[in-house]
Amino acid sequence: MTSKEVVKRFYASDIAKDDNVMEFFHKDCTLKWNTSKGFRKLDYNGIKGMIKDIQKTYHSFRYRLSHLLEDGNTITARYTIYGTVIERPEKEDAIAHFISIWEVTDGKLFKGFEISQLADNSSDSLNSFAEIKV
Repeated sequence: MTSKEVVKRFYASDIAKDDNVMEFFHKDCTLKWNTSKGFRKLDYNGIKGMIKDIQKTYHSFRYRLSHLLEDGNTITARYTIYGTVIERPEKEDAIAHFISIWEVTDGKLFKGFEISQLADNSSDSLNSFAEIKV
């Protein structure tokens, strides 16, 4: 499987429902994430904890890719995350927009760099993420 296929499979998952999602991550992985609330650095256990929190909060949590670019074993993804909270499973909302860069090692997500901002729910903004280049 190519690095791009690994990343594409990860973003095709619904991590709120996938109990095996940590199989995508290398045991020595790191994620450096610039959020709208500040910088976070996570290791394998930090990512695992974040995913457990997502699974407690969301009925569904999916990615809508607009771009997936490959340069060797480095993959860049642009996407919006959509979710339905457990208390309101009938309504899906855009949560945040992301650009992520992943280095894939041994078929696993190894080094990640992300930048995100809260979703702008305007039609122009959401439609800009619908221009698929995967």
